[in-house]
Amino acid sequence: MASQESAEPIIDPDLPIVDAHHHVWLLPEVGLSAMESGNCIYGSAFAPIFRRHARYLFDELMADLKSGHNVRASVFVDAHAMYRAKGPEAMKSVGEVEFVSGLAAMAESGLFGEIRACAGIVGGVDLRLGDAVEEVLIAHIRAGGGRYRGVRSNMALYDEDSTILGTWNGIPHLYLDTEFRRGCRRLRQLDLSFDAILFEPQLPELIDLARAFPDTQFILDHVGLPLGVGRHAGRQQERFLIWRNNIKELSRCANVVVKLGGLGMPFGIFKSCMSNPPATSSQLAEEWKPYVDTCIESFGATRCMFESDFPVDAGAGAYAVVWNAFKRLAAGASKDERTALFSGTATRVYRLDL
Repeated sequence: MASQESAEPIIDPDLPIVDAHHHVWLLPEVGLSAMESGNCIYGSAFAPIFRRHARYLFDELMADLKSGHNVRASVFVDAHAMYRAKGPEAMKSVGEVEFVSGLAAMAESGLFGEIRACAGIVGGVDLRLGDAVEEVLIAHIRAGGGRYRGVRSNMALYDEDSTILGTWNGIPHLYLDTEFRRGCRRLRQLDLSFDAILFEPQLPELIDLARAFPDTQFILDHVGLPLGVGRHAGRQQERFLIWRNNIKELSRCANVVVKLGGLGMPFGIFKSCMSNPPATSSQLAEEWKPYVDTCIESFGATRCMFESDFPVDAGAGAYAVVWNAFKRLAAGASKDERTALFSGTATRVYRLDL
């Protein structure tokens, strides 16, 4: 099922957009049931979103990309979907890259319009393989058909309060692990970037990692995922100040850029998440403004890029509404800054041939 249609008129419909972060998947019933019981990454709070969008393949993605905004291209980011069922464990993620490369080829056929869906691909790789990860990375690059740009690892998502992610929890201090860093060293050698997904309290570990590898391109996903659930509930203002200081410190690493988005997830920060009726783009922009403004002020527009994070962020509203919110947030930016935020930074960082 594609996202619900937007009742809002499209703001600045001619502005070119490169959606810097989205997923595609087909979620099996067994996985949805596990999620509803809290037995899966993200926990049961995400279950209504994932069940509504259990099928998010080429048709659903294209329906969103064509829902009114001038989306010219997109970047797919690992969703642990379509992994190989057989073969060496480390190589199973190659299946997802093969799958997404096929979707990209469909888009490039021109039969579905001019949008370059999945023009860039970010795959899931366990860098704890150390030096042995090179074989996996090369397999990903080959499977990507010239579109493979970097890696991400969901395993870094961790909080000492395991209720935040249900019974699933990531690996504590992954970015500080010796073998992980040995694997990370291979990224620059293969001209690959690293998408970092982690929670706000973990930002100091990314700062340490980025400093350790100054020649590697790091991309902070979802403004660093602020939390307002579990042990963080009721501490939003306190945690915001800590997050802001860490964002400013991270911005001093010239090899780091940040994705503006991922704020529609049910982590207890925003009232708009999964509200009924759905929030308007004005409401979303008002709630998200402190986080987005802080990132742009710290990193500058040329090191920031907007991302839909769909269909995960469908909890905020329709695809078109989310992009309307981003345009409201960037209303005071110059023409060059808007170009960077909506397409330029993503095109440069992911080296898209558009």
